[in-house]
Amino acid sequence: MEWVSHNGRVTTYRQTQPAASGPTALYIHGSGATHRVWGRQYAPSGPTHPAVALDLSGHGDSDDIDTEAGTPTLDAYADDVVAVGRETDADVLIGNSLGGAVAQWVALERDWTPEALVLLGTGPELPVFEGLQEWLADDWDRAVEFLHERDRLFHDTDHEAVSRSREQMEAVGQAVTRRDFVTCHGFDVRDRLGEIEVPVLAVCGEHDKLTPRAYHETLAHEIPDGEVSFVPDAAHLAMVEQAETFNGILQEFIEDTV
Repeated sequence: MEWVSHNGRVTTYRQTQPAASGPTALYIHGSGATHRVWGRQYAPSGPTHPAVALDLSGHGDSDDIDTEAGTPTLDAYADDVVAVGRETDADVLIGNSLGGAVAQWVALERDWTPEALVLLGTGPELPVFEGLQEWLADDWDRAVEFLHERDRLFHDTDHEAVSRSREQMEAVGQAVTRRDFVTCHGFDVRDRLGEIEVPVLAVCGEHDKLTPRAYHETLAHEIPDGEVSFVPDAAHLAMVEQAETFNGILQEFIEDTV
């Protein structure tokens, strides 16, 4: 792991094939996850290299932050992304769920702008089911179980990555994961999508109940240079569940855009 120091903290990231000649992709994980969720993308067989995957503050080996959930946390996560993006000369931001919200926030609120965005399993707003909010506060085991039920994080609950997903969420822990989801719940840029000036691809897992089809269609329709694609036989973590299909979609978009 490599690291960059900024805003009084250290943000860690993994970079693969830094000498490659393609556009540099910077991957941003979602709530309760780490850079490892992008393992099939930053691997040598991934869609583009160099590839970079960071751990947002409080995740993995990155220093934590002392912020309230909501805009203060979103701002801090955006600063993480900008710091790593500048350090690695990233060209494309690829964000999943919360990571997609952070990518949009970077495009709207920071003076460092990538050449394109890929927004997977996310939307211009990310309301969180009231029951899940309660479980994240008071019944952690139930929250983890709920998220790993069919057609939430995974369509196929027997997928080999389900156990790794649970382990990552447990490692990130209840406090940070709850902060992530509460930050998602307060996120809403529906009236600002027209301000995003770079090409955007919204990607949705066919069976995703956490961030359904309509969210992605809104991104594609309201962002001036937006388009949408769907991954069959996948839910929220389509880049894990159907990595080959997702990687093909991502590679085609980057080759055509960047």
